[in-house]
Amino acid sequence: MGHTASPQDTVGGLTATEHRLANGLRVVLSEDHLTPVAAVCIWYDVGSRHEVRGRTGLAHLFEHLMFQGSEQVKGNGHFELVQGAGGSLNGTTSFERTNYFETMPAHQLELALWLEADRMGTLLSALDEESMENQREVVKNERRQRYDNVPYGTAFERLTAMVFPDGHPYHHTPIGSMADLDAASLEDARDFFRTYYAPNNAVLSVVGDIDPEQTLAWIERYFGSIPGHDGKRPPRDGSLPDVIGEELREELREDVPARALMAVYRLPHDGTREADAADLALTALGGGESSRLYNRLVRHDRTAVSAGFGMLRLAGAPSLGWLDVKTSGDAGIAEIEAAVEEELTRFADEGPSPEEMERAQAQLEREWLDRLATVGSRADELCKYAVLFGDATLALSAVQRILEITPEEVRAVAAARLRSDNRGVLVYEPTPTTDEEQGTETEGEQK
Repeated sequence: MGHTASPQDTVGGLTATEHRLANGLRVVLSEDHLTPVAAVCIWYDVGSRHEVRGRTGLAHLFEHLMFQGSEQVKGNGHFELVQGAGGSLNGTTSFERTNYFETMPAHQLELALWLEADRMGTLLSALDEESMENQREVVKNERRQRYDNVPYGTAFERLTAMVFPDGHPYHHTPIGSMADLDAASLEDARDFFRTYYAPNNAVLSVVGDIDPEQTLAWIERYFGSIPGHDGKRPPRDGSLPDVIGEELREELREDVPARALMAVYRLPHDGTREADAADLALTALGGGESSRLYNRLVRHDRTAVSAGFGMLRLAGAPSLGWLDVKTSGDAGIAEIEAAVEEELTRFADEGPSPEEMERAQAQLEREWLDRLATVGSRADELCKYAVLFGDATLALSAVQRILEITPEEVRAVAAARLRSDNRGVLVYEPTPTTDEEQGTETEGEQK
């Protein structure tokens, strides 16, 4: 069907070329002969933000359905063929995309491309009520195991719903609700596939020990005849004010091992200089055992057993800064909160020290290098930047943008965003044991 190609970009010895098939499929190739393996990654521009009220969790459910067979690969055949060839595979769903990936011995690359093309082009022929019911139950069980029946399991879901108001496309998390999973019909799933699982709504990256010309010929052969689809519904607007304007708070009494203070802050959208500055701020404040909050709460005050502050980067909505503190012994939440506020205020006034700035930049640089070090994670990064920011090669220079941020930019974003009127707070109090309840009652009678 023919394709167009972009010039090759080279950053630090890593290369990437972009191509586009006539049906709209975008292809990114990155040649690397260090080891005899090749990674295939495909991102579909669909995630939970594309879902409508009453059908939450459909994007994640469909991720599971994609492993249930296609026209020429029945049942569990996708797993069996990849693993039988010595490869590994999986898929994940987020707010903003669904991805599928295989890492194969280099001589088995054609198999991985054929498998991905077969389910992109023919999955509807195999999708039936049996596979729908089977995977519905799998996803519901996953929700029980990872969210509903584990300590602190619903924290992220609750905090996300706090800072993204009702009706916002990011108000619900990708796992979805039990009621909506039960309500999803086979026709809902088929319509979802027709709408979003089209070549012109996807980016395919291939990284590793490849012959680019041969790889592109295989991609043309297997993907080129799949028709595009123009019926995609764009996601709803995810923009919000920079600051919430008040503290949102919920307190829970549950069977958890320790008191916990968790909070999320609205931060700048991914892809901006301000987001990079915010990432550095959170890394300095809570990114590991050398961070400011860990040193204060765990080492100095000894009021916590863990203290972390991380960033969930989002492109279509404000990113989230996630604070997570588990208390030590009888330490109270009020004491923890006062210490956190003191450190945030001091950081907003003074910014990071030279040592904190250097350490935070080095930590984010190492994480970036780790993501590019393996063919699988590099393929995923190339897809990410192609889907979310329109240019796969931005993945190869992302760290340079981090290293250009100044301490004043880090201080400024912390002062503007890490404020008490810009957060949702979740407090966990352990359910008292029977002995503790009796002791409390006796103490009350004495008073």
